[in-house]
Order: sequence, then structure tokens, then C-alpha cells
Amino acid sequence: MNNLYLPFLAEIKEIREETPDTKTFVISAPLKFKPGQFVELSVFGYGEAPISISGGNGECIELTIRAVGNVTNKIHRMKVGDYVGIRGPFGNGWPIEKVEGKNLLIAAGGIGLAPLKPVIEHVCQNRDKFKEVTLLYGARKPSLMLFKYKFDEWSKHMNLLLTVDEPENGWKGHVGVVTTLCDKIKHVSDTITLMCGPPIMMKYTSMVLIELGFPPSEIYLSLERNMKCGIGICGHCAVGGVYVCKDGPVFSLNRAIRFIEKPHEVQGVLD
Repeated sequence: MNNLYLPFLAEIKEIREETPDTKTFVISAPLKFKPGQFVELSVFGYGEAPISISGGNGECIELTIRAVGNVTNKIHRMKVGDYVGIRGPFGNGWPIEKVEGKNLLIAAGGIGLAPLKPVIEHVCQNRDKFKEVTLLYGARKPSLMLFKYKFDEWSKHMNLLLTVDEPENGWKGHVGVVTTLCDKIKHVSDTITLMCGPPIMMKYTSMVLIELGFPPSEIYLSLERNMKCGIGICGHCAVGGVYVCKDGPVFSLNRAIRFIEKPHEVQGVLD
């Protein structure tokens, strides 16, 4: 486990279906990790892919994986008892220590809830360390929402606000993109935001939050790139003088705006 270049063998202990195209794999990897970090997952004979850690208990880690490519489609066909390779954990993680004693806003879209789930679980276990906590979560359809079986428990510890783009039969909640929930946020001052989701969701949610008075230095994003090695050697994720795998994947908005694509689109609200 000490060689960052070599994956170690890890057994799949449990598989949970989250949505039609997303599963959570409980893998026997006794890793200490910070919420927001990721591992490099090897499916032997198919390749390696960076996957955010969505949970863990010291003996196992949880990886919530959407089937979108060669590696992820293969692991979706694997079974309990099969073995994968794991390298990591890598990356800097969410600034949990900075959030303690303040209001916390968590904004997630689609699969972006997975990297934030360890933060949510930390809040639930240490609720007295935080002030007001709000979770905004949006998905395209109700059937595509992750961790629905956790919502009742989470709502005991925070303001849980859900929305969908396309309602399905039985949906009685909010309809619209995540930004349409922002007017329900109770606290702006002394609040830190943690956000992960599709780039367009993070872009427009950041713009709305800044208009509401949230400073860019207190908004943190988890960014995605083609992170091959995980340790800043291969250069695949290098952009604007930083390595997303090593220097991120979590960045404050006022830092990320200097190197993410098309910064002029939101530069006006940061000046």
C-alpha cells in the first residue's frame, strides 16, 4: 500500500444499486482518507480511473460509480468477491476544519453528491461543531437521485432541499435547477460553501451565490480532470500551472477561476 505507483488488491464486499446507471461498491481497503479525496481504481485488463471516495469505516471504502466508460462499465458487471486494484487516497479534500464553527452550505448536482457524502456524514456525527447546515441537491429525475435511503436521516441534522429537472410520477417536491433553490438559503454571512456537480451547475450556482453575497474565497469546488497518475507526475491533469490531482481536486473559487475554462464568463462577478 505504500507504493503510490502500484495498486494493491482489494475485494468487493458489497454492491448497492443507487440508480439505473450508478452503483456503490464497498471495497476492502483499510484506508484513512479525508472527505473529498479520491483513489485510482484498477479493473485489471480494462484500465484505471479516478473515483471519489463516497464513504468508509476504516476497514472498507465506498466508491459510488456511474457506468460511463470502459473501466466503469466493466466494474458494473463485476460481483461480490471479485478483486480490483486501488491506489491512493490522493488529493487535498474538503476544508472541514475551516468550516467548523460556521454555517455550512453544501450544493450538489447528480453524481456530485458522492464526493460530498463523507462531509454530510461527518456533519451528522459531529453536529454540535457546526452552525446552520443546508444541503441543496438536484438531479435530472427523482429516479436518478443518489442515496435516497439516507435523506430521512440527513434531514434530522440539516436543511435538506431537493429539486429535479424532470418530475416523475409521485414527485411532489421542487422542480428546477439547483440555482432555483438558492433563495431558500437562510444565512449568507459566516458561511462556507462546498460544491460538486456538472460544470454548468457549478458555474451558475457560483454566480448566483456571489450575487447573494457569498465571497468567492468561501466557495469551494471539486473539479474533474483526466487524472492518470494521481500524484502530479504524468501531467494529464495540469492546467494553468496546477495539477488537479495533487493541488486539488478541491479549490476555492477565487483560485479556480484563474485556470478553469472560459473564466471570462464569470469574471465579471468576481471583479
